[in-house]
Amino acid sequence: MAQDESPETAIVESLAGENYACVVIGGGIRKHEPLLELFERVVNLVRQNAPGAAISFNSSTEDTVDAALRWLR
Repeated sequence: MAQDESPETAIVESLAGENYACVVIGGGIRKHEPLLELFERVVNLVRQNAPGAAISFNSSTEDTVDAALRWLR
């Protein structure tokens, strides 16, 4: 992400033009109370820009694959 780019812009650009089966949202923004509003924006951006994708949540990088597989099986 470029320094002048907002996280929201980066998310929308990343989702544009692709069909995703699942989008994993990390625990780094989900668990950190000061990032609650960003977390809400991320969830809604995924819903709007990847409406066919399941949304899953991981706790750390180690369980990212498991989080996606819960919805891809």
